[in-house]
Amino acid sequence: MSTIRIVTDGSALFLDPTVIQRYQITVVPVYVQIGTDVFRLGVDLDPDALFYRLQNSNHQPILLPPTVEEFYQVYDALNQSTTAIVSMHMSSQLGQIYKSALTASRMLLGRCDIAVVDSQTVSAGLGFLVHRAAEIISQFDQLEPAIKAIRRLLPRVYSVFYLRTMQTLAQRGLIGQAQTILGEMLGVMPFVTIEDGELTIMEKALSDAQAIDKLIEFIGEFTNIEDMLILHSPYD
Repeated sequence: MSTIRIVTDGSALFLDPTVIQRYQITVVPVYVQIGTDVFRLGVDLDPDALFYRLQNSNHQPILLPPTVEEFYQVYDALNQSTTAIVSMHMSSQLGQIYKSALTASRMLLGRCDIAVVDSQTVSAGLGFLVHRAAEIISQFDQLEPAIKAIRRLLPRVYSVFYLRTMQTLAQRGLIGQAQTILGEMLGVMPFVTIEDGELTIMEKALSDAQAIDKLIEFIGEFTNIEDMLILHSPYD
Protein backbone atom coordinates (compact mmCIF):
# COMPACT_ATOMS: atom_id res chain seq x y z
CA MET A 1 0.00 0.00 0.00
CA SER A 2 1.20 3.51 -0.82
CA THR A 3 2.43 5.66 2.06
CA ILE A 4 0.95 8.78 0.44
CA ARG A 5 -2.18 9.97 2.25
CA ILE A 6 -5.08 11.88 0.71
CA VAL A 7 -7.13 14.69 2.25
CA THR A 8 -10.27 16.40 0.99
CA ASP A 9 -13.05 18.51 2.47
CA GLY A 10 -16.69 17.97 3.36
CA SER A 11 -17.96 19.60 0.17
CA ALA A 12 -16.99 16.45 -1.75
CA LEU A 13 -19.92 14.18 -2.59
CA PHE A 14 -19.00 10.51 -2.99
CA LEU A 15 -21.20 8.21 -5.06
CA ASP A 16 -19.74 5.33 -3.03
CA PRO A 17 -19.05 6.57 0.53
CA THR A 18 -17.13 3.36 1.34
CA VAL A 19 -14.14 4.66 -0.65
CA ILE A 20 -13.36 7.01 2.26
CA GLN A 21 -12.53 4.11 4.56
CA ARG A 22 -11.16 1.86 1.83
CA TYR A 23 -8.49 4.37 0.81
CA GLN A 24 -8.10 5.98 4.25
CA ILE A 25 -9.21 9.38 2.94
CA THR A 26 -9.26 12.13 5.55
CA VAL A 27 -12.26 14.45 5.16
CA VAL A 28 -11.94 17.85 6.85
CA PRO A 29 -15.44 19.05 7.81
CA VAL A 30 -16.99 22.03 6.05
CA TYR A 31 -19.46 24.14 8.00
CA VAL A 32 -22.82 25.37 6.75
CA GLN A 33 -24.55 28.28 8.46
CA ILE A 34 -28.33 28.54 8.12
CA GLY A 35 -29.57 31.55 10.02
CA THR A 36 -27.86 31.38 13.40
CA ASP A 37 -27.34 27.60 13.28
CA VAL A 38 -24.01 26.13 12.17
CA PHE A 39 -23.61 22.50 11.08
CA ARG A 40 -20.78 20.29 9.87
CA LEU A 41 -21.72 19.19 6.37
CA GLY A 42 -21.86 15.40 6.16
CA VAL A 43 -21.41 15.04 9.93
CA ASP A 44 -24.25 16.89 11.65
CA LEU A 45 -26.30 17.03 8.46
CA ASP A 46 -26.52 14.51 5.63
CA PRO A 47 -27.71 15.82 2.21
CA ASP A 48 -31.37 14.93 2.84
CA ALA A 49 -31.40 16.72 6.20
CA LEU A 50 -29.66 19.73 4.67
CA PHE A 51 -32.20 19.99 1.84
CA TYR A 52 -35.06 19.71 4.33
CA ARG A 53 -33.68 22.56 6.41
CA LEU A 54 -33.11 24.72 3.35
CA GLN A 55 -36.66 24.17 2.14
CA ASN A 56 -38.02 25.21 5.52
CA SER A 57 -35.80 28.22 6.10
CA ASN A 58 -35.92 31.80 4.86
CA HIS A 59 -32.14 32.09 5.18
CA GLN A 60 -29.63 31.50 2.42
CA PRO A 61 -26.98 28.91 3.38
CA ILE A 62 -23.46 30.20 3.98
CA LEU A 63 -20.53 27.85 3.41
CA LEU A 64 -17.87 28.29 6.09
CA PRO A 65 -14.49 26.78 5.16
CA PRO A 66 -12.30 24.87 7.61
CA THR A 67 -9.79 27.16 9.26
CA VAL A 68 -6.06 27.15 8.57
CA GLU A 69 -5.56 25.74 12.08
CA GLU A 70 -7.94 22.84 11.38
CA PHE A 71 -6.03 21.93 8.22
CA TYR A 72 -2.73 22.26 10.06
CA GLN A 73 -3.89 19.87 12.78
CA VAL A 74 -4.97 17.31 10.15
CA TYR A 75 -1.68 17.56 8.25
CA ASP A 76 0.39 17.45 11.44
CA ALA A 77 -1.43 14.32 12.65
CA LEU A 78 -0.96 12.56 9.30
CA ASN A 79 2.70 13.57 9.31
CA GLN A 80 3.20 11.16 12.20
CA SER A 81 2.73 8.24 9.79
CA THR A 82 3.60 9.70 6.38
CA THR A 83 5.82 12.30 4.74
CA ALA A 84 3.62 12.87 1.65
CA ILE A 85 0.04 14.15 1.41
CA VAL A 86 -2.25 14.99 -1.50
CA SER A 87 -4.89 17.51 -0.40
CA MET A 88 -7.63 18.01 -3.02
CA HIS A 89 -10.37 20.59 -2.61
CA MET A 90 -13.26 22.43 -4.24
CA SER A 91 -12.50 25.09 -6.84
CA SER A 92 -10.54 28.03 -5.47
CA GLN A 93 -12.84 30.28 -7.54
CA LEU A 94 -15.88 29.18 -5.56
CA GLY A 95 -14.66 29.38 -1.97
CA GLN A 96 -11.78 29.82 0.46
CA ILE A 97 -11.15 26.14 1.28
CA TYR A 98 -8.24 25.74 -1.13
CA LYS A 99 -6.57 28.90 0.20
CA SER A 100 -6.86 27.72 3.82
CA ALA A 101 -5.39 24.32 2.93
CA LEU A 102 -2.52 25.90 0.99
CA THR A 103 -1.66 28.24 3.87
CA ALA A 104 -1.66 25.35 6.35
CA SER A 105 0.53 23.21 4.08
CA ARG A 106 3.22 25.89 4.05
CA MET A 107 3.39 25.73 7.85
CA LEU A 108 4.79 22.19 7.52
CA LEU A 109 7.30 23.07 4.81
CA GLY A 110 10.42 20.94 5.24
CA ARG A 111 8.62 18.45 7.48
CA CYS A 112 6.05 16.99 5.09
CA ASP A 113 5.55 17.13 1.31
CA ILE A 114 1.99 18.36 0.82
CA ALA A 115 0.55 18.90 -2.65
CA VAL A 116 -2.61 21.01 -2.44
CA VAL A 117 -4.68 20.51 -5.59
CA ASP A 118 -7.38 22.87 -6.86
CA SER A 119 -9.92 20.45 -8.33
CA GLN A 120 -11.62 23.26 -10.32
CA THR A 121 -14.95 21.62 -9.53
CA VAL A 122 -17.31 20.91 -6.62
CA SER A 123 -19.58 18.33 -5.03
CA ALA A 124 -19.84 15.11 -7.06
CA GLY A 125 -17.10 16.30 -9.43
CA LEU A 126 -14.74 16.68 -6.49
CA GLY A 127 -15.82 13.34 -5.02
CA PHE A 128 -15.13 11.62 -8.34
CA LEU A 129 -11.67 13.18 -8.61
CA VAL A 130 -10.76 12.27 -5.03
CA HIS A 131 -11.85 8.67 -5.66
CA ARG A 132 -9.77 8.45 -8.84
CA ALA A 133 -6.86 10.20 -7.12
CA ALA A 134 -6.97 7.60 -4.33
CA GLU A 135 -6.82 4.81 -6.92
CA ILE A 136 -3.82 6.47 -8.58
CA ILE A 137 -2.02 7.08 -5.29
CA SER A 138 -2.35 3.41 -4.35
CA GLN A 139 -0.05 2.64 -7.30
CA PHE A 140 2.70 5.12 -6.40
CA ASP A 141 5.25 5.51 -3.62
CA GLN A 142 6.53 8.88 -4.86
CA LEU A 143 4.46 12.06 -4.68
CA GLU A 144 5.59 13.79 -7.89
CA PRO A 145 4.51 11.13 -10.45
CA ALA A 146 1.24 10.63 -8.56
CA ILE A 147 0.46 14.37 -8.73
CA LYS A 148 1.24 14.48 -12.46
CA ALA A 149 -1.22 11.63 -13.07
CA ILE A 150 -3.87 13.30 -10.90
CA ARG A 151 -3.56 16.68 -12.62
CA ARG A 152 -4.19 15.01 -15.98
CA LEU A 153 -7.65 14.11 -14.71
CA LEU A 154 -8.77 17.68 -13.98
CA PRO A 155 -9.68 18.83 -17.52
CA ARG A 156 -11.58 15.58 -18.12
CA VAL A 157 -14.28 16.29 -15.54
CA TYR A 158 -17.31 18.32 -16.64
CA SER A 159 -20.08 19.63 -14.40
CA VAL A 160 -23.28 21.10 -15.83
CA PHE A 161 -26.56 21.89 -14.13
CA TYR A 162 -29.55 24.16 -14.26
CA LEU A 163 -31.17 26.28 -11.57
CA ARG A 164 -34.83 27.14 -11.15
CA THR A 165 -33.99 30.61 -9.90
CA MET A 166 -31.62 33.40 -10.92
CA GLN A 167 -30.92 34.37 -7.31
CA THR A 168 -27.91 32.07 -6.89
CA LEU A 169 -26.14 33.66 -9.85
CA ALA A 170 -27.02 37.15 -8.62
CA GLN A 171 -25.51 36.39 -5.22
CA ARG A 172 -22.25 35.38 -6.91
CA GLY A 173 -22.22 38.58 -8.96
CA LEU A 174 -22.61 36.77 -12.29
CA ILE A 175 -25.69 38.79 -13.24
CA GLY A 176 -27.06 42.18 -12.22
CA GLN A 177 -30.21 42.94 -10.28
CA ALA A 178 -32.10 44.03 -13.41
CA GLN A 179 -31.29 40.72 -15.15
CA THR A 180 -32.33 38.84 -12.03
CA ILE A 181 -35.71 40.57 -11.79
CA LEU A 182 -36.43 40.18 -15.51
CA GLY A 183 -35.33 36.54 -15.48
CA GLU A 184 -37.55 35.79 -12.49
CA MET A 185 -40.52 37.45 -14.20
CA LEU A 186 -40.00 35.41 -17.37
CA GLY A 187 -39.35 32.17 -15.51
CA VAL A 188 -35.85 31.84 -16.96
CA MET A 189 -33.75 28.95 -15.62
CA PRO A 190 -30.00 29.37 -16.21
CA PHE A 191 -28.05 26.43 -17.64
CA VAL A 192 -24.66 26.62 -15.95
CA THR A 193 -21.29 24.90 -16.24
CA ILE A 194 -18.05 25.10 -14.28
CA GLU A 195 -15.33 26.38 -16.57
CA ASP A 196 -11.78 26.91 -15.29
CA GLY A 197 -13.19 26.50 -11.80
CA GLU A 198 -15.78 29.28 -12.11
CA LEU A 199 -19.53 29.23 -12.72
CA THR A 200 -20.36 30.19 -16.31
CA ILE A 201 -23.79 30.65 -17.86
CA MET A 202 -24.02 28.57 -21.04
CA GLU A 203 -27.67 28.94 -22.00
CA LYS A 204 -31.10 29.64 -20.55
CA ALA A 205 -34.18 27.44 -20.41
CA LEU A 206 -37.84 28.29 -19.83
CA SER A 207 -39.00 24.93 -18.48
CA ASP A 208 -37.72 21.76 -16.84
CA ALA A 209 -38.31 19.84 -20.07
CA GLN A 210 -36.28 22.33 -22.09
CA ALA A 211 -33.47 22.28 -19.52
CA ILE A 212 -33.35 18.47 -19.57
CA ASP A 213 -33.21 18.54 -23.38
CA LYS A 214 -30.20 20.86 -23.15
CA LEU A 215 -28.52 18.50 -20.68
CA ILE A 216 -29.07 15.57 -23.05
CA GLU A 217 -27.74 17.64 -25.95
CA PHE A 218 -24.62 18.50 -23.94
CA ILE A 219 -23.99 14.86 -23.02
CA GLY A 220 -24.43 13.88 -26.67
CA GLU A 221 -21.35 15.92 -27.60
CA PHE A 222 -19.12 13.34 -25.91
CA THR A 223 -18.32 10.01 -27.55
CA ASN A 224 -16.23 8.37 -24.82
CA ILE A 225 -17.77 8.83 -21.38
CA GLU A 226 -16.12 6.78 -18.63
CA ASP A 227 -18.43 7.74 -15.76
CA MET A 228 -21.54 9.87 -15.44
CA LEU A 229 -23.52 10.93 -12.40
CA ILE A 230 -26.91 12.65 -12.46
CA LEU A 231 -28.03 14.46 -9.32
CA HIS A 232 -31.37 16.02 -8.51
CA SER A 233 -31.91 18.41 -5.64
CA PRO A 234 -35.35 19.17 -4.18
CA TYR A 235 -33.94 22.54 -3.14
CA ASP A 236 -34.15 25.23 -5.85
